[in-house]
Amino acid sequence: MLYRTAGQFKTSYQADQALFPVKQDAFLLGVILLLAWVILPMVASEFVFQALLIPVLIFSLAALGLNILTGFAGQLSLGTGAFMGVGAYACYKMVSIFPEMNLIVAILLSGFFSAAIGVAFGIPSLRIKGFYLAIATLAAQFFLVWLFEKWAWLYNYNASGAIQVPNLDIFGIFVSGPQAASITEYYVVLFVVSLLTMVCINLTRGTLGRTWKATRDMDIAAELIGINLMKSKLTAFAISSYIVGVAGALYVFLWKGAAEPNAFDIPLSFQVLFIAIIGGLGSVLGNYLGAILIVGLPVVLNLVPNALGISINSAMVEHLNVMIVGGLIVFFLIVEPHGLNQLWRLIREKLIIWPFPH
Repeated sequence: MLYRTAGQFKTSYQADQALFPVKQDAFLLGVILLLAWVILPMVASEFVFQALLIPVLIFSLAALGLNILTGFAGQLSLGTGAFMGVGAYACYKMVSIFPEMNLIVAILLSGFFSAAIGVAFGIPSLRIKGFYLAIATLAAQFFLVWLFEKWAWLYNYNASGAIQVPNLDIFGIFVSGPQAASITEYYVVLFVVSLLTMVCINLTRGTLGRTWKATRDMDIAAELIGINLMKSKLTAFAISSYIVGVAGALYVFLWKGAAEPNAFDIPLSFQVLFIAIIGGLGSVLGNYLGAILIVGLPVVLNLVPNALGISINSAMVEHLNVMIVGGLIVFFLIVEPHGLNQLWRLIREKLIIWPFPH
């Protein structure tokens, strides 16, 4: 009954192509926003903020950036972690050189540095694709992490080689650093993620999104009908890297508080890729569903055995986490290649036509 659409008639193409052609979708989004902006901050503890809410939002944004490139434009990438590092180091240098700069502005600007690097490493996509492009982005991953280690200027010549987030405030309220409250960090992350998510929804539904999808499905045919492949692929690399760079700045400044170069190594790239695959390539909602599963799974594996009185050491929990995530990836690739987003789409379609069988 929740999704019965009787009486919702469309009288124009604009109404049929609206962001929410079904009114219940807008209502559901309103409930989710109310939950995220009002209810959860009122009831969440420090542990929930740091172990679930903040990392879910950050990894969702990183997976969204990767999905722009891989899911919508069809360009493989294994360098997501390194591009997150570019955003984090760029933001760190900006707040070091301009300490009076607003942190949100610095975070949003840091994505442009990542976008520039992404375009530079995306140029090979004009000549190669598939597995060979993945290897090219993997080379970018190793090169950039090596650069983070060797270029001491990036971490202000710190003896530890790590970047330390200073106490930064906006209108007298600390938003990052040791003195910042978790709820404040959560709201900043939520604001940035909500803003970029709306931008991505509009991009993927517009002309640029259709260009990316044509390039993904058959690039030769897309070029024959007049699509500029160079522009299509490089804009996908630029926008994807921008979003990933912003996610990297959030990752360090509003969650970790400090980071060494190896924090952006290949395991981080694979983690973001797993979120995108399990959530569903070529979707926006899937990134959030995948992040909730991948980020929430280790928390559940830590809490449930203790609640049941079963003693499991941390090493076993880590191994179980890797095994379960690997099994989930294989399961979704075989049973439902479009991921969790497709499962929700099927449920929604069944609810719309219920109680009719088809």
